[in-house]
Amino acid sequence: MDIALIGIGKIALDQHVPALTASADWNLAATCSRHGAVDGVDAYTDFDTLLADRPEIRVISLCLPPAPRFDYAARAIAAGRHVMLEKPPGATLSECHRLEDMARAAGVSLFATWHSREADMVPAAQDWLADKVVHKLHIDWREDVRKWHPGQDWCFEPGGMGVFDPGINALSIMTRILPRPVHLSSAVLDFPANRHTPITADLRFSDGVSAWFNWAHQGTEHWDIEVETDSGTLTLHEGGARMVINGETQGRADGLHGEYPRLYKNMAQLVAAGGIDMDLAPLRHVADAFMLGERREAAPFDW
Repeated sequence: MDIALIGIGKIALDQHVPALTASADWNLAATCSRHGAVDGVDAYTDFDTLLADRPEIRVISLCLPPAPRFDYAARAIAAGRHVMLEKPPGATLSECHRLEDMARAAGVSLFATWHSREADMVPAAQDWLADKVVHKLHIDWREDVRKWHPGQDWCFEPGGMGVFDPGINALSIMTRILPRPVHLSSAVLDFPANRHTPITADLRFSDGVSAWFNWAHQGTEHWDIEVETDSGTLTLHEGGARMVINGETQGRADGLHGEYPRLYKNMAQLVAAGGIDMDLAPLRHVADAFMLGERREAAPFDW
């Protein structure tokens, strides 16, 4: 199937383009971006022009920041195109619910992707926990924004989500592997004095679940989830690439490489079946954190 990739930035070039190039399901037929392009692929700078010029491209993959994503998705759906949304699927829950209503009315597929759920060991963790009693779960999610979003001020603008941009990856895993849902009970959010979104978040949920997100971290990333159960301890390391159960390690250090290929395989199956997948549980927890969170002022952040 022909597909167009919208928003050619770091995540598109690092993950989406290689996944599409290696896929037997997809042909990257066009891109649309104000600045970026992909060698050998037709490049547009205006989205409406792409939609008008290329009616044979039935699928649109949106890699834009969250704030403008709704407008592009709405135009694609109105033009009868299937839409794949990079995480988070929108800047607000209301936007996402409206997109789903529009997609159902138009009879097109819509996919809210959560790439961290596709890490190698996440399905195995879900299976192991399915019949366990969970006593405690803690997320430790720390990385350096300067490494992962260098100079990208949109991350700290309203709608950019700040530390929840990586933190929502952890929440997407948590909501997949826990055998029963939890809800947020409190949050402490540290906002740099010169920014609009938080750089750290300390979260407390029901049922013994907690999380620490830090985007000011320096050095090696920590993407870990530890779960204490009635049958011992399960820990996911490196974003779900490796799993340790009661001291026994499973998985590979490169166990994240299949995330985006699996997302695109899932999208191909959705389009073939005429399906919609708009699981918003991770985004709901983020919205709750902004509603419940105590806001504290932190030191200014500059690149």
